[in-house]
Amino acid sequence: MATIASLLAASELPPLEAQVLAAHALGCQRASLLADQGRAVSDEAARRIERLFLRRRAGEPVAYLTGEREFFGLSLSITPDVLIPRPETELLVALALELAPAGARVLDLGTGSGAVGIAIAHEEPDAEVVAVDASADALAVARENARRHGAVVRFVYGDWFAGLAGQRFDVIVANPPYIAEGDAHLEQGDLRFEPRAALVSGADGLDAIRAIVARARDHLVTGGWLLFEHGYDQAERCRSLLAMYGYTEAQTWPDLAGVPRVSGGRAR
Repeated sequence: MATIASLLAASELPPLEAQVLAAHALGCQRASLLADQGRAVSDEAARRIERLFLRRRAGEPVAYLTGEREFFGLSLSITPDVLIPRPETELLVALALELAPAGARVLDLGTGSGAVGIAIAHEEPDAEVVAVDASADALAVARENARRHGAVVRFVYGDWFAGLAGQRFDVIVANPPYIAEGDAHLEQGDLRFEPRAALVSGADGLDAIRAIVARARDHLVTGGWLLFEHGYDQAERCRSLLAMYGYTEAQTWPDLAGVPRVSGGRAR
């Protein structure tokens, strides 16, 4: 009979990934798994673990295999219908929390799993958060995550600003698709399994950002902030777009790795 230690050793995966997947298959915490590696597991449990290892070796993201991902201290349900939240996107939440006034109205565009909007609502319960997505399946995941954490978020089905006529916000945040069509990274790593609509946006990756920058002015209060994530090499073009559409204080913020990650500006 196999032990936890022998299964981990045979996984052919990075230790952390193997441990996370084995703990998930056994329904226990990783700390408990590591404290009891000599424990024998049943043949059925061993098969569950080995199937997860096999799927991960084939490239499936760990978040899709476990159905979980941590973001801004919150454990979120994740399915293949939504983009996997990345640590660098936490910058978007931190900036929104810093720049939003008390009791702010916040709009989260392309919410996906709900990660950004839910994190904001969880940290600032007095904020009024609206989250939009064009995928009904994604909104179902987001609603479940909001319920799970007791976050008050109003979810709207629609493409960017559709369904928001006449509504204005203090802060608009977005983590839109920004990868160019044909980018080689789309055939590498986790990106191979994630929804293309959440990743790709035109020949240069900026189609969604152009649409957001052009239309967000009609939904911001005077002095309200538009903040959006973008690719590592798109900051200058994003600031130019903001200037073109009359935003003030256009600037870019780096993530913890020093990569230009979020740009934004204020509505006149």
